[in-house]
Amino acid sequence: MNQPLDVLKAHWKHDAFRPTQEEIINTVLSGKDTFALLPTGGGKSICFQIPALIKPGICLVISPLVALMKDQVENLKNKNIKAIALTGGISFEETNNLLDNCAFGGYKFLYVSPERLQQDWVLERIKNLNVNLVAIDEAHCISQWGHDFRPAYLKIAALKEYFSVAFIALTATATPRVQTDICTLLKLENPTIFKNSFARENLGYHIIKTEDKLGKLKQIFLRNPEPSIVYVKNRKSCVEFSKTFTDLGFTATYYHGGLSNKEKEKNMNLWLEEKAKIIVATNAFGMGIDKPNVKTVVHLQIPDNIENYYQEAGRAGRNGNKSFALLLTPEINSENLKNYFISNLPNKEFLHLVYKNLNNHFQIAYGEGFQELFYLNLNQFCAKFNLSVTKTFACLQFLDRQGIITLNNLISNKASLQFLIESREVIRYCSLNVKDAAVIETILRNYTGVFEQVTIINTALIATKSGTSEDKVIKVLNKLHSQEIIELKLQSNDISILYNEPREDSYTINRVVKILENQNQIKIEQYNQMLNFVSDNSKCKSVLISNYFGEENAKACGICSYCNSKNKSEPKSVSESIQNLLKKGTLSSNEIENSLTFSTEEIIFALQNLLENDFIFLNASNKYQIK
Repeated sequence: MNQPLDVLKAHWKHDAFRPTQEEIINTVLSGKDTFALLPTGGGKSICFQIPALIKPGICLVISPLVALMKDQVENLKNKNIKAIALTGGISFEETNNLLDNCAFGGYKFLYVSPERLQQDWVLERIKNLNVNLVAIDEAHCISQWGHDFRPAYLKIAALKEYFSVAFIALTATATPRVQTDICTLLKLENPTIFKNSFARENLGYHIIKTEDKLGKLKQIFLRNPEPSIVYVKNRKSCVEFSKTFTDLGFTATYYHGGLSNKEKEKNMNLWLEEKAKIIVATNAFGMGIDKPNVKTVVHLQIPDNIENYYQEAGRAGRNGNKSFALLLTPEINSENLKNYFISNLPNKEFLHLVYKNLNNHFQIAYGEGFQELFYLNLNQFCAKFNLSVTKTFACLQFLDRQGIITLNNLISNKASLQFLIESREVIRYCSLNVKDAAVIETILRNYTGVFEQVTIINTALIATKSGTSEDKVIKVLNKLHSQEIIELKLQSNDISILYNEPREDSYTINRVVKILENQNQIKIEQYNQMLNFVSDNSKCKSVLISNYFGEENAKACGICSYCNSKNKSEPKSVSESIQNLLKKGTLSSNEIENSLTFSTEEIIFALQNLLENDFIFLNASNKYQIK
């Protein structure tokens, strides 16, 4: 089984490759450096995974996203392919063991973050592996013009000194400037460049101007019962909109970075199995998700850049059927939106403040903290120091990307306890409360000082070693506390922070401030481009996206909001029917839909045309009225 198609059939159960996949695979197999720009849904990972499976040795995959690494490793394991990821927060001993497995355990894939390669001892171990291919995923991150610039990526080119194998750089979104940066900074040697068109013929991009987002969503979901994704900006909105949709009679769930892995998996499966047709999510959702029959992707706020918007919208219609990316927004004031966007970007002063407060919170002395792991409840931390949660998290992400800290999202409980009764009484309690015994005995075996002093315990570890769930551990601890058997302090944490450098205050921050300022300027420019995309009524939305990514001769799609409004072949009967209804009295959009047999899309876009051409208007009661 050494032919690409045979490997595809055996592991992925597909009978044919997607466009350009086979050409990329053959180029990599011939040993040539390769650059692959495959828009969302183009199947990038197969382009390096299949060559790596065919060649003897292990493939080194460099990826900046922990969630994406874990997802790909899990997918490979499900195909009985041995893969490992070196994520942040793993101890020296565990990392060493994983690298031993890579050397002697027949593993085919080693996923690492670019920051891991900056650790000399890790690099030394990797240099001694039989590497058959180096794949750089999300390669746009190497460029300051990419939307997630990481300086650690600049070190990847040095790997060429150690490995005389093909390098493949892959990304889904890169402007011409970023494409050039990728090839130059990675020092790809005469790379063969593959670019698929950014046009999605079956996907209609629609900007829907509305003050009544919920009413509009209700219409859309009533008319389109197929699976949908609704993107929102924060975790609170995820929960609230999901509940609202459920209350309206739809099946809905939610997904955000603050959920435990168990909750993420449960909610994801509800949606994948279509027990919930709608999933409300932050941009934490979507990496590695390839559900082909998503009919509608909705954005309830304007995304930060076209790159993110294109990736998220592109999760609709992967089965080739007509689908829709709907961005719901009221009439926008670009200047106000831009000022608000800028106000939420962390600047030099705020970064200094967060770093200083972080050190004080963890009680780290100057020159200390190196390789120490801490746990943090972000909301409590921000409340303690009166900081914006959004801006603070952005600072922590920035420090992570600069390699100063390693940041991981998690849901865990940090518990500190001390037994208030003697050990023989604890043993007697266990004999009388058999269901609690495993948890208590595991604590006693692993934390010998719990009778003498307050001791911090790892509830997740206790759960694993006692063969139960973390929820059960917490329940037992609370029960013991209520019966005055233990003194207990329980604190929930949502992120872990590993210090990669000792605390050095101004020196630590000042050397990365220029990068922060450059990034902010890039983000502002990208946001301006996004606002222009939303407000531009002179061109096909698909063409605007293709032009942004450097495609000069893109053709109008015929199905976006602009094309629909200009499509002369569109039956006048939709607009005429609406006007005839409104001549009899004012109506809400829902009332109009219930009175007509046209599709949601036809009615929405007819209403939009009538509004734009001043035939109708929305009155104070949020009902349509004829002029």
